[in-house]
Amino acid sequence: MSLKDYLFYEESGIWIFCGDCRTILPLLPDESVDLIVTDPPYGLNFNNGDLAHNWEKAMGRPLTASSESRPIAQDSPEEWEPLMRFWLKEAKRLLKDDCCCCCCCCGGGGGPKPIFAKLTLWMDEYLRFKQAVVWDKGGLGMGWHYRRNYEFMLVAQRGDGKCKWYADGRDVANVLRLPKIIPQADQHPTAKPMDLMGWFIDLHSTGDDLVLDPFMGHGPTIEAAKHRGRRAIGCEAAVKRLRQGVLAL
Repeated sequence: MSLKDYLFYEESGIWIFCGDCRTILPLLPDESVDLIVTDPPYGLNFNNGDLAHNWEKAMGRPLTASSESRPIAQDSPEEWEPLMRFWLKEAKRLLKDDCCCCCCCCGGGGGPKPIFAKLTLWMDEYLRFKQAVVWDKGGLGMGWHYRRNYEFMLVAQRGDGKCKWYADGRDVANVLRLPKIIPQADQHPTAKPMDLMGWFIDLHSTGDDLVLDPFMGHGPTIEAAKHRGRRAIGCEAAVKRLRQGVLAL
């Protein structure tokens, strides 16, 4: 099958493919992507009988949610490592030299499953690890001791040259303060703000550069890219089930 067989939406340099990234990414040409900004699964069975799920039930949030769990696809520990290694290997093939990959990673910095450490090492194995940016979400999140109010955005680049960087001056810190989204029942359970993805798009791309999101979710990367005049590719197996839909981008 070809890319056209999976095409769900195309307009003005935006392409959204309905399919697993393991199907879509191998169909993209080598060194065709200027930036990857994505929010992959965390390998924690998130919102599937865990603390987050039970907290939502106890607090009546999302406001229209039932007691049903809202698991994320491919988020089991057994699926996670092969999936991460697959897309990072593809990232190395798809990125142009000196272009970056910016990846959300479950925050908190702690155990018992320090996925931020594993993902950092894998990014360095396939690309070249650059920085762990702290996204300060404000307020208190899940947990008991040291409750989580931040997440990491892990940044790596392909190649050993000077990475693509479009900030003015030297005043960009590695801590970004931006309010989180408290998801409703019809939203992705780990929805990310468009401005979070847009911050990295501004720093590491320009003009009509091509931005890729292998795990599109509700589409914040694609929306941010479009608002900045970038071209963008998004992959999402469940895109046909998104209520608000990418057609509203």
